[in-house]
Amino acid sequence: MTGIETLKSSIKVCMFDQYGTVVDMQGGLRDVAADFLAARGWTGNPNAFVTWWRRTHFENSMIDALLQRQHTAYREVGHLSVRQVMDRAGIAHTEDDVRFLVAAIERLQCFPEVPAALDRLHTRFKLVVLSNGDPDMLEEAKKHHRIPFDAVISVAEANAFKPHRATYEMAARKMGVTMDQVLFVANHEFDCVGAKAAGMRTVFVDRRRRPFARWPHQPDLIVASMTELADLMA
Repeated sequence: MTGIETLKSSIKVCMFDQYGTVVDMQGGLRDVAADFLAARGWTGNPNAFVTWWRRTHFENSMIDALLQRQHTAYREVGHLSVRQVMDRAGIAHTEDDVRFLVAAIERLQCFPEVPAALDRLHTRFKLVVLSNGDPDMLEEAKKHHRIPFDAVISVAEANAFKPHRATYEMAARKMGVTMDQVLFVANHEFDCVGAKAAGMRTVFVDRRRRPFARWPHQPDLIVASMTELADLMA
């Protein structure tokens, strides 16, 4: 069998990161932030603001995971991070503003090709989300992305954020499969590295056309879109 056929025959679950892989986090938050920032007279680039916000959130979530204390909710890390960015940028804001921006994450829409591609994959595999988001945030998001996943799993159950090994192991246990029966799909290099190091097979969705660093934990597939993944696996 070819490499793809071997992969197709061994995989039982396609597991997806949600924010930035299934739903367009950068574009969706940029649109919300543009109006918010303009109303406050901030003349900077809304896209850069969102990138700064997201990078700060990632850094803070990694700090939380490495502390190995009680897991901090994704929403709380979001509040901490967007507040930090606005303070540094000198953007006047209230706590209601902070909550408004972070709540926009729950209303993000799918990338255009995702629903059709996942429909095709669903004919062959179970489809699951493993997200750093809080359970209630992921539940609310279902109303907006409308993808009929077989399960939506929050890392809160593992008491750590991805890419901690415990998050991937917990998700595989919940689905009743071995690690190598999961094909983990993400638009983020760190998530692919984490899943592969934990024992899953992985797909890097390279929408941004960025080279994958020379980690020893390389993805099994690199695709430009979910459509390409469906073409290969469905």
